[in-house]
Amino acid sequence: MEAKSKGEILEELKKMKGKPGFFYKNLVTKETFGYQEEVLFEAASVIKIPVLIEAFRQMEEGEAKADEVVTIKNEDKLPSCGALTYLHDGIQVTLMDLCVLMIILSDNTATNLLIKRLGIKRINQTMREAGVMKTTLNRLLFDSEKSALGIQNYIVPKEIGFLLEQMENGTLISKQASSQMIEILKNQRLNGKMPFFVTDDTEIAHKTGEDDGITHDVGIVYAKEPFIACFCSNEIDEPMFNRFIQDTTKKLLEAAK
Repeated sequence: MEAKSKGEILEELKKMKGKPGFFYKNLVTKETFGYQEEVLFEAASVIKIPVLIEAFRQMEEGEAKADEVVTIKNEDKLPSCGALTYLHDGIQVTLMDLCVLMIILSDNTATNLLIKRLGIKRINQTMREAGVMKTTLNRLLFDSEKSALGIQNYIVPKEIGFLLEQMENGTLISKQASSQMIEILKNQRLNGKMPFFVTDDTEIAHKTGEDDGITHDVGIVYAKEPFIACFCSNEIDEPMFNRFIQDTTKKLLEAAK
């Protein structure tokens, strides 16, 4: 990537109010750059990527089954995002359905059901075994008691990028598991950030996250030279940072063609 373009992106990040973070890696040239890329950020829904990885690990090792049936009860249902909250009490879905809904619709009900099934401790252990040392799941989603105590889930832009690179290389869990996870991420339905200005058939395997003062998008952009981009922010002007994500992804895509 041209030094001028890289410098413009970094300068824009430095001028922002709040806490922005960014990590980029070209998967062909291996060029990387970032801003606060090794800093902890409150995770919002990007924490669903570690949950997905643990689900695939347990399915791979026989600790869970993709076709395992889960019954959704009214007491399981959480506020949006997602679909399960709006479906009838007692609807049955599979463990794989929960994985898909958790990612492509960012379904919070699916996420908490998966966390309870998989185990917080085991999810974090798998992260450590994968070489990710700071990204951590500390609580269920919408756990107001723990949140009030300051207990949050955390991600690190560079670490999420590392996990995505392992998926793309086929080395995360297994080649088949990596491929399946990438395909789920490619089916993302929440496409108002990184893909916003993508008008051709360029695929993006990605996951968004948002909360008050938080907006993220992390993923792999399948340009002529595929690259990883992880946009993270806390205590930020959300519309402003969303526009930065949109504009910067467009610049990176043009540079990679």
